[in-house]
Amino acid sequence: MRVTDTLSKKEMLTAVAPIKDRILAAIRVVLPDSARTYALHEPEFAGKEWEYLKDCIETRMVSSVGSYVDRFERMLEDYTGAKHAVAVVNGTAGLHIALKLAGVQTGDEVLVPALTFVASANAVAYCGATPHFVDSEERTLGVDVRKLKDYLTSHTEQREGRCINLATGHVIRAMLPMHTFGHPADLVGLLAVAKDFNLALVEDAAESLGSTYNGQHTGTFGLLGVLSFNGNKTITTGGGGAILTNNAALARHAKHLTTTAKLSHAWEYQHDEIGYNYRLPNLNAALGCAQLEQLPVMLASKRELFHRYKTAFASVAGLKLIQEPEQCQSNYWLQTLLLNSEVACQRDKILKATNDVGIRTRPAWNLLHTSPPFLSAPRMDLAGAKSLSERLINLPSSASLSARK
Repeated sequence: MRVTDTLSKKEMLTAVAPIKDRILAAIRVVLPDSARTYALHEPEFAGKEWEYLKDCIETRMVSSVGSYVDRFERMLEDYTGAKHAVAVVNGTAGLHIALKLAGVQTGDEVLVPALTFVASANAVAYCGATPHFVDSEERTLGVDVRKLKDYLTSHTEQREGRCINLATGHVIRAMLPMHTFGHPADLVGLLAVAKDFNLALVEDAAESLGSTYNGQHTGTFGLLGVLSFNGNKTITTGGGGAILTNNAALARHAKHLTTTAKLSHAWEYQHDEIGYNYRLPNLNAALGCAQLEQLPVMLASKRELFHRYKTAFASVAGLKLIQEPEQCQSNYWLQTLLLNSEVACQRDKILKATNDVGIRTRPAWNLLHTSPPFLSAPRMDLAGAKSLSERLINLPSSASLSARK
């Protein structure tokens, strides 16, 4: 009997075609219009964006003072459950201020996953501190808590309530876990490590608006958390971010620092500390209000897109589609493939094949300890992060794609 007598064309493709062709065929099931270019993630404007922007222009309230800034912050508080939200110009600015408020000082170290966007490490450097790179796990794509605890146990000691790096003598002041592609990290484990080693926990929740861990929104577990509303995020304000906290004093200080540390006065310019021009303009906040009104629909669409990809890739051997960890609900900001180790060497061929036909896939970031500014930064063994970085591929993930039949 010939193989072709027992296998369908689809099964034959799965069985014998190069993996790049199998992946491309599966993507085409979800994105069937071969004449179109598919962005990795593009914004969706289907609400009151024009109405709110027009109102800003007509009232001439387009800068960092205006009703939409306050409204956007209240909407974020209502949605995330955080007691306080402070809107800022971008997520990186938010991380910078959050770390300062967490007590990070010049000469300190901050634990940062090597597998994250460079903004995480840059924000540490803005504080005069040094990123201390830690490993990631496959289950969440976030910090490997078990491995980190073992590492800190053997490489640090406690002195007067501070965590000291035995190799450098510097204080490890905080940890900055990131919720990779919108999937919550192991927050219960991270909180335990933070408590055991006297570390401030600041969440890089830039990618995870709409994601929850045990029903609680990401960015609200640590001392502070930071969201991003860049043009490629689930919702966008063009550029923008927000600091979340349940601490009223920290929220007041965050708002003060991000408004150039200016004291309130009818006409004089008085500044009581070094501040930053980081407040979100009213024009951007207006866009954010309209976007946030549509967030539930966008999240449902992205979840539907995940299920379409899951069905399409079910018969493709050599990979898996990343899905939300147990007890979590992910926003599925980016749909992500993880190649098996034996086909990881094909990653760049897959990226080229898809991008050549207008399907804008991308790999994960280069690990940050390989970046020239951070070559000398301290780090633990990063075998998990290295393996993940060589095997991850992000797929087109715009919310609007789930509407395609």
